Amino acid sequence: MTRIIENLSEISAQYDALFVDLWGCVHNGVDAFPDACAALQQYRAEGGKVVLLTNSPRPRAGVEKQIVHFGVPDDAWDTIATSGDSARSAMFQGAVGSKVFFIGQPGEEKFFQPLNLLDDPLEMQQVPLEEAEGIVCTGPEDPMADPSVMRPQFLYAKQKGLKLLCANPDIVVDRGETREWCAGALAQLYTEMGGESLYFGKPHPPIYDLARRRLAALGKPVSDDRILCIGDGVLTDIKGAMGEDIDSLFITGGLAATETKTTVQPEADALSTYLQKEMSAPTYSIGFLR
Repeated sequence: MTRIIENLSEISAQYDALFVDLWGCVHNGVDAFPDACAALQQYRAEGGKVVLLTNSPRPRAGVEKQIVHFGVPDDAWDTIATSGDSARSAMFQGAVGSKVFFIGQPGEEKFFQPLNLLDDPLEMQQVPLEEAEGIVCTGPEDPMADPSVMRPQFLYAKQKGLKLLCANPDIVVDRGETREWCAGALAQLYTEMGGESLYFGKPHPPIYDLARRRLAALGKPVSDDRILCIGDGVLTDIKGAMGEDIDSLFITGGLAATETKTTVQPEADALSTYLQKEMSAPTYSIGFLR
């Protein structure tokens, strides 16, 4: 049974590091959440390390620029691990071939910028679907359009046996008051149609391996029992933490605000019903990070 807490400070002394989701926890895609930033600043001031662990398809540098724009202060975090970085590493190692059909929005082609951390990375080419060896998806071309618009292309790709590299396993995000589709929705559709999708963000292991490496680079390694994962997605943040056997704090006022009847805090019965339905067991829950 999850324990509902009022503030991060109630439990923070038990942990040397936090793996913190960004969208829905620290910002809403438009502005930073002041209380969340203040809680992370306090945690760091007391000696803790904060790894921002995000399913963004952007490289780490791109996420850093984005959160500065949203107003997240520099002293609220130590390092960043992105789904995009994890997926790019796999792509440049040939996970879906060198000739790929790209699905994403304008500006996301930075995903294909050279990755200097690898020895002998593959030279990638973006080609039409008919010439592709695989698919790279950073998100829908139109995040407001139903993912089913891709069915004709996906049927063709499945028949060719193409693998789809998903750079962001999230199904949806809320940008302010607007809900948008993410790459995970397309990958889910492709899988349902019989295609093979490869995932590198939460809840899948590669991004946690990357987060541990980024954390270790800050100084001494931290054991998993001294790490707390924080996020608003039970199918990504909490499922991933459970799979890694790491404690978690569920932010109920994000994606599941309606289901958990969260205004300031979740309604206990609604939260319990929701978690049972999703077969999820976060260690702690709170309305909003504070």
